[in-house]
Amino acid sequence: MPVYVQHEVLGKVQDVFNADALWQAPGLALFSRRPLLRDLLERSPREQRGRAATRCFSHVTLVLPQDEVDDDRHLTRGARVRDLAQSLAALHQKDFGDLLGGDEVRYHVLGSDDLDPGEVQVKFGHAVYLPAPGEQVQYTVTASRDSAIWQPVCAIYPNQRLTLVGLDGANATFAVPGWPFGSEGGLLLVNDGPGVPLELQVRPKDSFECRFDAANGYYVLRGKGASAHRLLLKISRTGSSVAARPQPAPTASATPAMPSAQPQRSPAVWKSRTATPPAADMTAMPLAASSPATRPAPATELDATYAPVARHRITLAALALPRLSRYRETGAQALEVGLNAQLLPSAPGKDSVIRFAVDDADELHAITPAGRQRIAVPSQFAPLDHASIRLLAVQQQLAERYSALLVLPDGPSQPAASGTRLTFGRGMPSLGALRVLDTPQFVRQGDGAPAASADRLGLSRNAFSWEASGDGLRIARLSPTQALYHLDEQLALVAQIDTATQDQPYVIPPGHHLVAGHYVLRFDA
Repeated sequence: MPVYVQHEVLGKVQDVFNADALWQAPGLALFSRRPLLRDLLERSPREQRGRAATRCFSHVTLVLPQDEVDDDRHLTRGARVRDLAQSLAALHQKDFGDLLGGDEVRYHVLGSDDLDPGEVQVKFGHAVYLPAPGEQVQYTVTASRDSAIWQPVCAIYPNQRLTLVGLDGANATFAVPGWPFGSEGGLLLVNDGPGVPLELQVRPKDSFECRFDAANGYYVLRGKGASAHRLLLKISRTGSSVAARPQPAPTASATPAMPSAQPQRSPAVWKSRTATPPAADMTAMPLAASSPATRPAPATELDATYAPVARHRITLAALALPRLSRYRETGAQALEVGLNAQLLPSAPGKDSVIRFAVDDADELHAITPAGRQRIAVPSQFAPLDHASIRLLAVQQQLAERYSALLVLPDGPSQPAASGTRLTFGRGMPSLGALRVLDTPQFVRQGDGAPAASADRLGLSRNAFSWEASGDGLRIARLSPTQALYHLDEQLALVAQIDTATQDQPYVIPPGHHLVAGHYVLRFDA
C-alpha cells in the first residue's frame, strides 16, 4: 500500500520555534546525522522520474509539545508559532521552488500533549492538505458505533483530493473515534472535484467490508470473522444532510435545530383520586359458573365441525413521547425510555442498547454507551444489525401534547376477545402488559418530589373502554380530560376522538392506531 501520510518525529530540538534548526542541520550533510525536515521532503518526493524528483509536497503540518504552544500563546499571543510557519514556508519555497509546479506552500503548527519536550512531529504526503484562507468546507465526515451518537471525524475541502481516515492520527490524515479495525487498515476518500461523487476505498482492500446503507444514508464498515466489529460513517455535503455517494442521494437522518415553540395552554396537573375505582369501572371478565349442578355433562362422542375464529390482538406499535413542559407543575424533569437487546421498552439502565430522553425543555436526546447527543425528528437509528428504530415527527394537532413518536420494531401485543367491553387506563388490568411505562423508573423528579408512575403524565385512571369486533375496535371515551387520537396505518392523524360513548362508539379499523397517554395501540384483526 502506498504511503499516503509521511510521519516523522524530530527529537532533541533545543528550540522548537527555530525554523533553521528544524529545516537543515548546520555544516556538511553527513550520512549518519538524523534527518530534518528538508531531508525528509527530499527523500519522499511527490512525483519522480527514475530517481530524479519532479515535484515535491507543499503542505506540511508541524506538531509541537503543547506546553510550548501554550507558553507562546500566553506570552506573545502566538507570535512565535506564526513566525515559525512563515519562516519554514520561505525556506521551503527557496530550496524547492523549481519542484512546486505552481503549488502554494502552506504550513500549519499545532500542539499535542503526546510529545516530550524537544520533540517535533512532522506530517506531509498525498493525503495531507491544508485549506487556503477562506476556503469553504465541501463535506463533513462523522462516525458512530450505534447510529445515535455521531462524533466528528474531519472536514473535506473542494481542493482536498485524498483523505485517509483510520485508527492512528499520526499515520492517517485523521483518526476516527472508536475505530475498531486496527492500525493497519484505513478508509481512503477520493475527491475528484465538485461534479464527481466522493469515492471510498478500503486500504488495504481486504481489511474490512464497506457498503452503503441507502435507507439510512450512511456507510457501514464491518470487520471480518464471527465477532465482526461495526462502524458507521456519514459523509454529508456542507449545508445539507445528503450523504455523498455514487447513487441518487437518499434522505438521511439529519439533525436540524429543534423547534422552540412552547404550548400556550396550561397543562393538566396530577390530581388525587380515590384508591378504589367506582364499581361501574371494574374491568373483570365474567367467569363461567363453577357449580357442579350447572356444569354440562361430558359428551361421550364428539362429532363437531370447527370453523376458524377471528383472532384479534392489540399491539403496542409506538410510544408517544410527551411534551414534558406541559407537566412542570408535577415536578417531572425528564422522561427516559430504554430499549433492550430485543428493542423492547425497558427501564433505563446498563442493559439498554439505546435510550431516548425528553426533558422539561422538550429537548430530545439519544443515550448509548458512546455518550449522549441531542437529536431531532424525524430520525432513524440502527443500534443493532438488521434492526431500525424510527423517531417520527407528530402532526400539528398532536404537537401540543407530544414531542415525537418512537416506533417499536416489534412491540408487545395481547389478545383481544370479541364481545367483551373492557376499560383501559391507569391502574386498570385491561391490556396492562402494554402499559410498559407504568413505573417510577422512567421519570426523574425534582428535588424532594415523590416518585410516581410515568403513566400519570397524560393517562387517566379510566381513559376509554374498548371492545374488539369484526369491523374494528369500538372505543368509548370515559374521561373528559383524556385526549384520544386516531391514526392510520402509516401513523398519520385521522381524527381526534372528542365524543364517543358506549351507545355510539368510535370505530378504529383493523391496522389503524389509537393514541392514549404514552401509548400508540394498533388493532390487528
